[in-house]
Order: sequence, then C-alpha cells, then structure tokens
Amino acid sequence: MSSLASCYKPVPAFVRVGFLFLGLAALSACSDLSTTQERVLSTAAIGAGVGAATTIMTGGCISCGTVIGGAVGAGAGYVYDKYEEGKLF
Repeated sequence: MSSLASCYKPVPAFVRVGFLFLGLAALSACSDLSTTQERVLSTAAIGAGVGAATTIMTGGCISCGTVIGGAVGAGAGYVYDKYEEGKLF
C-alpha cells in the first residue's frame, strides 16, 4: 500500500501563476456591486469558510459544510441588508 505522500506531484509554476491571475481577475469583476450584493457576497464567503472549518474539526464532509455555510451566509447577509434598509420588520 502506498502512502499519500508518494502520490503527490508538485504543481508546475505556470499553473500556480495562472490560478493567481484567474483569482485576481475574478476579484476585479466585483467593483460595480451594489451594497446588497457586496454584503451577500462577503457573508457567503465568511459562511463558506466557517462551514469548511467546522466540518474539518468535526470530521464531516468538507464540501458539504462549505456549500451549506455559504448558502446560510448568503441568506443571512441578504436578510441583514434588508433589515438595515428598513424593508424588513
């Protein structure tokens, strides 16, 4: 039986640089967002991070925790934004 370390192959530098530029391009597309969109996006990212961290600590399905955390975060951000605008409650 082989260990996981023997299966690891280093990622070439051009692939890492490509992902870096792809990430920067994706972030630069967020410059014209409304306040609601910014709040929903940021709380979704926070929720995804918390969901991933929680499932790592508890030993659950990491991708499931990330998706659920992101969805809950996005929903919470939207509700909070509408509450701040006075359109809720």
